[in-house]
Amino acid sequence: MNSSKRKVAIRTPEEIVKAREAGHLAARVLEMIKPHVQPGVSTGELDDICREFIIKDLGVTPANIGYHGYTKTLCTSVNQVVCHGIPSADKVLKKGDIVNLDVAIIKDGWFGDTSRMYFVGEPSIQARRLVNNCYEAMVAGIREVKPGATLGDVGHAIQSVAHRDGFSVVREYGGHGIGTIYHDEPHVFHFGKRGDGLRLEAGMIFTIEPMINAGKRDIKDMADGWTVVTRDRSLSAQWEHMVLVTPTGFEVLTPWPDGYGDYPAIA
Repeated sequence: MNSSKRKVAIRTPEEIVKAREAGHLAARVLEMIKPHVQPGVSTGELDDICREFIIKDLGVTPANIGYHGYTKTLCTSVNQVVCHGIPSADKVLKKGDIVNLDVAIIKDGWFGDTSRMYFVGEPSIQARRLVNNCYEAMVAGIREVKPGATLGDVGHAIQSVAHRDGFSVVREYGGHGIGTIYHDEPHVFHFGKRGDGLRLEAGMIFTIEPMINAGKRDIKDMADGWTVVTRDRSLSAQWEHMVLVTPTGFEVLTPWPDGYGDYPAIA
């Protein structure tokens, strides 16, 4: 899902309002679905619930349906699935699973895109460590965002947190610019060197969405053309927020109302 090379957009105040509205709606979907993520529920059921909520309750469009031929509302990535897991009635969640739910919506031509990790019952110690680390890594990257910083600063912060705890960062996928185009410039690497890459300016909007593996960083594409798994079958985790570069720092455009579980709201 990489974008073609385009100039990075600097959004006007009016455009930022529209992006913020879309981001807030996407976050509401993942807040709504929390109580439904339970043992015995299929990822297909979660997809159906989210699709109905997006269309009927929010009155907006699920962005993933029809995107490059994709047919579902969510990507549902369970355990060793790194990203782009396809919801299915046959994939039933069980106690101890970890699952990433990734959703995107369109409101008035503007995209909102976000993802969260969910525990299905009580996770293993390793699973909790991984999910916690991935969240901390995402936050570390977000907190680097300000005018004059670089995307290398963001990537370095993320990989430093992951590597500190013995985890690895997937390099084949990254964050992306977003607005009236789903996957736009810039590409946001979740690894890098301080001072490298694009220098950030107020008005830029992009996602930060690290994928972190408990084992090695190597991945494998499955035959369905979408699902990506860890090559060594180790667990993988991902969190995603849309982020605006403000004149003084950053704003998370996909905020959680009161935090989420052990994970506080980002400010």
